[in-house]
Amino acid sequence: MIFSVISIFPALVEACMQEGIISRAVREGLVELDIINLRDFTFDKHRTTDDRPFGGGEGMVMTPEPLSLAVKAAREKSLQPRVILLSPQGRAFDQGAAEALSSEQHVVLVCGRYEGVDERFREHYVDAELSVGDFILTGGELPALMVIDAVTRLIPGVLGCTDSADRDTFSRNLLKHPQYTRPRKFEGSEVPAVLFSGDHRKITEHRFLESFRRTAERRPDLLRRASFSIEEKRLLKKHGLNPPKGKQP
Repeated sequence: MIFSVISIFPALVEACMQEGIISRAVREGLVELDIINLRDFTFDKHRTTDDRPFGGGEGMVMTPEPLSLAVKAAREKSLQPRVILLSPQGRAFDQGAAEALSSEQHVVLVCGRYEGVDERFREHYVDAELSVGDFILTGGELPALMVIDAVTRLIPGVLGCTDSADRDTFSRNLLKHPQYTRPRKFEGSEVPAVLFSGDHRKITEHRFLESFRRTAERRPDLLRRASFSIEEKRLLKKHGLNPPKGKQP
Protein backbone atom coordinates (compact mmCIF):
# COMPACT_ATOMS: atom_id res chain seq x y z
CA MET A 1 0.00 0.00 0.00
CA ILE A 2 1.20 3.50 -0.81
CA PHE A 3 0.69 6.56 1.40
CA SER A 4 1.50 9.90 -0.22
CA VAL A 5 1.59 12.79 2.25
CA ILE A 6 1.49 16.36 0.94
CA SER A 7 2.79 18.84 3.49
CA ILE A 8 4.75 22.08 3.86
CA PHE A 9 6.59 20.38 6.74
CA PRO A 10 7.74 17.04 5.28
CA ALA A 11 10.43 16.62 7.95
CA LEU A 12 7.71 16.54 10.61
CA VAL A 13 6.10 13.56 8.90
CA GLU A 14 9.36 11.81 8.11
CA ALA A 15 10.59 12.05 11.71
CA CYS A 16 7.59 10.11 12.99
CA MET A 17 8.02 7.36 10.41
CA GLN A 18 11.48 6.29 11.56
CA GLU A 19 10.46 4.05 14.45
CA GLY A 20 7.95 1.39 15.41
CA ILE A 21 5.57 -0.75 13.39
CA ILE A 22 5.26 1.65 10.46
CA SER A 23 9.03 1.77 9.96
CA ARG A 24 9.16 -2.03 10.00
CA ALA A 25 6.26 -2.24 7.53
CA VAL A 26 8.18 0.04 5.17
CA ARG A 27 11.36 -2.03 5.50
CA GLU A 28 9.43 -5.21 4.77
CA GLY A 29 7.80 -3.70 1.68
CA LEU A 30 4.25 -3.83 3.04
CA VAL A 31 3.90 -0.05 2.95
CA GLU A 32 5.46 2.65 0.81
CA LEU A 33 5.66 6.22 2.13
CA ASP A 34 5.82 9.03 -0.40
CA ILE A 35 6.45 12.32 1.44
CA ILE A 36 5.82 15.30 -0.84
CA ASN A 37 7.03 18.80 -0.03
CA LEU A 38 4.30 21.17 -1.20
CA ARG A 39 6.82 24.00 -1.59
CA ASP A 40 8.48 22.06 -4.41
CA PHE A 41 5.46 22.99 -6.53
CA THR A 42 5.71 26.76 -6.10
CA PHE A 43 7.40 29.14 -8.53
CA ASP A 44 8.10 32.35 -6.59
CA LYS A 45 11.28 33.03 -4.67
CA HIS A 46 9.48 32.79 -1.31
CA ARG A 47 7.93 29.37 -2.20
CA THR A 48 4.52 30.68 -1.18
CA THR A 49 1.70 28.21 -0.57
CA ASP A 50 -0.93 30.56 0.92
CA ASP A 51 -2.54 33.94 0.37
CA ARG A 52 -5.17 36.26 1.84
CA PRO A 53 -8.81 35.19 1.37
CA PHE A 54 -10.90 37.05 -1.20
CA GLY A 55 -13.61 39.05 0.51
CA GLY A 56 -11.47 39.65 3.56
CA GLY A 57 -11.40 37.81 6.82
CA GLU A 58 -8.94 36.33 9.24
CA GLY A 59 -5.91 34.22 8.43
CA MET A 60 -4.57 32.82 5.19
CA VAL A 61 -5.84 30.24 2.70
CA MET A 62 -3.75 27.60 0.93
CA THR A 63 -3.60 28.38 -2.80
CA PRO A 64 -4.89 25.80 -5.29
CA GLU A 65 -2.01 25.69 -7.81
CA PRO A 66 0.70 24.04 -5.66
CA LEU A 67 -1.82 21.63 -4.14
CA SER A 68 -3.12 20.54 -7.54
CA LEU A 69 0.40 20.01 -8.89
CA ALA A 70 1.37 18.01 -5.81
CA VAL A 71 -1.65 15.73 -6.21
CA LYS A 72 -0.81 15.24 -9.89
CA ALA A 73 2.72 14.24 -8.88
CA ALA A 74 1.34 11.78 -6.32
CA ARG A 75 -0.90 10.26 -9.00
CA GLU A 76 2.20 9.16 -10.89
CA LYS A 77 2.50 6.39 -8.27
CA SER A 78 -0.80 4.78 -9.29
CA LEU A 79 -3.75 5.25 -11.61
CA GLN A 80 -6.53 6.02 -9.14
CA PRO A 81 -5.34 7.04 -5.67
CA ARG A 82 -7.89 8.12 -3.10
CA VAL A 83 -7.22 11.75 -2.18
CA ILE A 84 -8.04 12.64 1.43
CA LEU A 85 -7.98 16.16 2.85
CA LEU A 86 -7.39 16.31 6.61
CA SER A 87 -9.87 18.93 7.74
CA PRO A 88 -12.02 19.73 10.81
CA GLN A 89 -14.95 19.84 8.37
CA GLY A 90 -14.50 16.21 7.36
CA ARG A 91 -16.35 13.11 8.55
CA ALA A 92 -15.11 11.63 11.79
CA PHE A 93 -12.19 9.27 11.33
CA ASP A 94 -12.95 6.05 13.17
CA GLN A 95 -12.14 2.36 12.99
CA GLY A 96 -14.66 1.86 10.20
CA ALA A 97 -12.97 4.55 8.11
CA ALA A 98 -9.57 2.99 8.81
CA GLU A 99 -10.82 -0.42 7.69
CA ALA A 100 -12.25 1.07 4.50
CA LEU A 101 -8.97 2.80 3.66
CA SER A 102 -6.97 -0.37 4.35
CA SER A 103 -8.47 -1.87 1.17
CA GLU A 104 -7.12 0.96 -0.99
CA GLN A 105 -3.92 0.56 -2.99
CA HIS A 106 -2.88 4.22 -2.76
CA VAL A 107 -4.03 6.97 -0.40
CA VAL A 108 -2.97 10.60 -0.80
CA LEU A 109 -3.19 12.60 2.44
CA VAL A 110 -3.30 16.37 2.02
CA CYS A 111 -2.27 18.24 5.17
CA GLY A 112 -4.29 21.43 5.42
CA ARG A 113 -2.98 24.53 7.18
CA TYR A 114 -4.09 28.01 8.18
CA GLU A 115 -7.80 28.71 7.48
CA GLY A 116 -8.04 25.81 5.03
CA VAL A 117 -7.63 25.25 1.31
CA ASP A 118 -9.04 27.03 -1.72
CA GLU A 119 -12.49 25.58 -2.36
CA ARG A 120 -11.73 24.93 -6.02
CA PHE A 121 -8.95 22.54 -5.08
CA ARG A 122 -11.30 20.69 -2.75
CA GLU A 123 -13.98 20.43 -5.42
CA HIS A 124 -11.69 19.27 -8.22
CA TYR A 125 -9.14 17.06 -6.48
CA VAL A 126 -10.38 15.80 -3.11
CA ASP A 127 -12.31 12.53 -2.85
CA ALA A 128 -13.10 12.80 0.87
CA GLU A 129 -12.34 14.85 3.98
CA LEU A 130 -11.50 13.35 7.36
CA SER A 131 -11.41 14.88 10.83
CA VAL A 132 -9.74 13.27 13.85
CA GLY A 133 -11.92 15.14 16.34
CA ASP A 134 -13.87 18.24 17.23
CA PHE A 135 -10.84 20.37 17.95
CA ILE A 136 -8.47 22.51 15.93
CA LEU A 137 -4.79 21.72 15.30
CA THR A 138 -2.19 23.89 13.62
CA GLY A 139 -2.10 21.58 10.63
CA GLY A 140 -3.03 18.25 9.14
CA GLU A 141 0.31 16.51 9.71
CA LEU A 142 -0.59 14.92 13.04
CA PRO A 143 -3.99 13.72 11.74
CA ALA A 144 -2.26 12.30 8.66
CA LEU A 145 0.12 10.36 10.90
CA MET A 146 -2.83 9.05 12.89
CA VAL A 147 -4.54 7.85 9.72
CA ILE A 148 -1.36 6.14 8.50
CA ASP A 149 -0.84 4.43 11.85
CA ALA A 150 -4.45 3.24 12.17
CA VAL A 151 -4.62 1.96 8.59
CA THR A 152 -1.15 0.39 8.45
CA ARG A 153 -1.78 -1.91 11.41
CA LEU A 154 -4.78 -3.37 9.52
CA ILE A 155 -2.69 -4.42 6.54
CA PRO A 156 -2.07 -8.19 6.56
CA GLY A 157 1.40 -9.06 7.79
CA VAL A 158 2.06 -5.76 9.59
CA LEU A 159 1.20 -6.89 13.12
CA GLY A 160 3.07 -9.81 14.65
CA CYS A 161 -0.14 -11.38 15.97
CA THR A 162 -2.72 -11.97 13.25
CA ASP A 163 -5.61 -11.65 15.74
CA SER A 164 -4.51 -8.33 17.24
CA ALA A 165 -6.41 -6.06 14.86
CA ASP A 166 -9.55 -8.22 14.94
CA ARG A 167 -9.70 -8.10 18.74
CA ASP A 168 -8.87 -4.44 19.21
CA THR A 169 -11.07 -1.89 20.92
CA PHE A 170 -13.68 -0.70 18.36
CA SER A 171 -13.26 -3.80 16.17
CA ARG A 172 -16.79 -4.77 17.25
CA ASN A 173 -17.82 -1.62 19.13
CA LEU A 174 -16.68 -2.97 22.49
CA LEU A 175 -13.83 -1.59 24.56
CA LYS A 176 -11.09 -4.09 25.24
CA HIS A 177 -11.18 -6.09 28.45
CA PRO A 178 -8.68 -5.32 31.27
CA GLN A 179 -5.21 -6.71 30.60
CA TYR A 180 -2.72 -8.19 33.10
CA THR A 181 0.88 -9.39 33.10
CA ARG A 182 3.59 -10.16 35.67
CA PRO A 183 3.76 -9.87 38.63
CA ARG A 184 0.68 -11.82 39.65
CA LYS A 185 0.30 -9.65 42.76
CA PHE A 186 0.96 -5.91 42.67
CA GLU A 187 0.45 -3.52 45.60
CA GLY A 188 -2.16 -5.78 47.15
CA SER A 189 -4.09 -6.40 43.92
CA GLU A 190 -4.11 -9.81 42.28
CA VAL A 191 -4.81 -10.92 38.75
CA PRO A 192 -8.27 -12.57 38.43
CA ALA A 193 -7.91 -16.26 39.18
CA VAL A 194 -9.91 -17.33 36.10
CA LEU A 195 -6.99 -16.23 33.89
CA PHE A 196 -4.89 -19.01 35.45
CA SER A 197 -7.59 -21.66 35.21
CA GLY A 198 -6.45 -23.06 31.87
CA ASP A 199 -10.11 -23.19 30.82
CA HIS A 200 -10.12 -21.21 27.59
CA ARG A 201 -13.89 -21.03 27.41
CA LYS A 202 -14.15 -19.53 30.90
CA ILE A 203 -11.36 -17.09 30.09
CA THR A 204 -13.11 -16.02 26.88
CA GLU A 205 -16.40 -15.55 28.73
CA HIS A 206 -14.70 -13.58 31.51
CA ARG A 207 -13.02 -11.25 29.04
CA PHE A 208 -16.23 -10.72 27.08
CA LEU A 209 -18.16 -9.83 30.24
CA GLU A 210 -15.45 -7.43 31.40
CA SER A 211 -15.37 -5.87 27.96
CA PHE A 212 -19.15 -5.38 28.04
CA ARG A 213 -19.05 -3.88 31.55
CA ARG A 214 -16.24 -1.50 30.66
CA THR A 215 -18.03 -0.35 27.53
CA ALA A 216 -21.30 0.16 29.40
CA GLU A 217 -19.48 2.26 31.99
CA ARG A 218 -17.25 4.33 29.72
CA ARG A 219 -18.80 4.33 26.22
CA PRO A 220 -22.46 3.28 26.38
CA ASP A 221 -22.96 4.86 22.95
CA LEU A 222 -20.86 2.08 21.41
CA LEU A 223 -23.14 -0.64 22.74
CA ARG A 224 -26.00 0.64 20.62
CA ARG A 225 -23.96 -0.22 17.54
CA ALA A 226 -22.65 -3.54 18.81
CA SER A 227 -24.01 -6.93 17.81
CA PHE A 228 -24.08 -10.04 19.99
CA SER A 229 -24.48 -13.71 19.24
CA ILE A 230 -27.27 -15.72 20.83
CA GLU A 231 -24.72 -17.35 23.13
CA GLU A 232 -23.36 -13.96 24.21
CA LYS A 233 -26.86 -12.69 24.95
CA ARG A 234 -27.50 -15.74 27.12
CA LEU A 235 -24.24 -15.15 28.96
CA LEU A 236 -25.10 -11.49 29.58
CA LYS A 237 -28.56 -12.40 30.84
CA LYS A 238 -27.07 -15.04 33.15
CA HIS A 239 -24.94 -12.34 34.78
CA GLY A 240 -27.74 -9.79 35.02
CA LEU A 241 -26.50 -7.66 32.12
CA ASN A 242 -28.84 -6.40 29.43
CA PRO A 243 -27.55 -5.77 25.94
CA PRO A 244 -29.19 -2.75 24.29
CA LYS A 245 -31.27 -3.18 21.17
CA GLY A 246 -28.69 -2.89 18.44
CA LYS A 247 -27.60 -4.69 15.32
CA GLN A 248 -28.45 -8.34 14.87
CA PRO A 249 -25.58 -10.79 14.38
